[in-house]
Amino acid sequence: MQTEWKFTAKDIAEKPDLFLSGHRACAGCGPATVLRLIMKAARGPTIVTNATGCMEVVSSIYPYTSWAVPWLHTAFETAAANASGIEAAIKILKKKGRIKQEQVDVIALAGDGGTYDIGIQALSGAVERGHDFLYVLYDNEAYMNTGIQRSGGTPLGASTTTSPAGTIIPGKLERKKPIADIMVAHDMPYVGTASPYYWRDLITKVRKGLEVNGPAFLHVFAPCPRGWRSDPAKSIELSRLVVETCIFPLWEAVNGEYKLSTPSRLFALSPQKKKPVKEYLQVQGRFRHLFTPKFEKITEEIQRTTDERWQRLLKKCGEAQKP
Repeated sequence: MQTEWKFTAKDIAEKPDLFLSGHRACAGCGPATVLRLIMKAARGPTIVTNATGCMEVVSSIYPYTSWAVPWLHTAFETAAANASGIEAAIKILKKKGRIKQEQVDVIALAGDGGTYDIGIQALSGAVERGHDFLYVLYDNEAYMNTGIQRSGGTPLGASTTTSPAGTIIPGKLERKKPIADIMVAHDMPYVGTASPYYWRDLITKVRKGLEVNGPAFLHVFAPCPRGWRSDPAKSIELSRLVVETCIFPLWEAVNGEYKLSTPSRLFALSPQKKKPVKEYLQVQGRFRHLFTPKFEKITEEIQRTTDERWQRLLKKCGEAQKP
């Protein structure tokens, strides 16, 4: 894997978009920004397979498309299985001399519903078989396309249409599933987390995932103003706050070895710069109920579990926490 890929903001600005404007995404849509950045890292011929979800719908309403590369829509649960078939077909066509390009990259895209829950069996199988593709999870933390239902990626305390906050229940009762760690446990060559505010880090990790020999997984934070009841103008700010609070740290694991990425390493070296989780929670309507006397203990629990997970990550990365 090439780990020293360098580029400038000018390079990225001048590179033609492969995910085009004119799509039907909501104002402030985090996943739409994520997809545009992902495709900036393409290194040559690329095929994208996209599970059912927000980004499939908004980018491919017949007879229009926002994709400037070959693109396939697949069922909610089969993005990884489809990528496996594409990758296997490319190998056969190369052997038969019908594809001349040395490298054709395969990217699978799915939201949290199609990854944490419905699609995890296909993803696990594809990774176990060792197919050479990049799987990108754009995580907006609920089934947004079908009505804002809770998923395995919905965080503790979030109010959704199937985990509503009321007088007794404070939103979702369960914690967010550690999907990236689950992928590391599959002995994948490359796993990483990314956020669109830190666009250079995101694009670099996409390129690393494409260049690795074997399956790669990238978990990308993707705010949804509609589902989170947040200001559409604040989506990128939220993607910064979630890192600064260490709710969503940025890291990568190469052959199982964890390493903090530069934006998050700042908070390992200077813990006093880490922000409290309430700064992130209080600007989203889905967490509004947590700031009432009845549910304030849930906010405290979110802070506690965030701190615990952060300390576990520091140990995995071999980062000594400074006082």
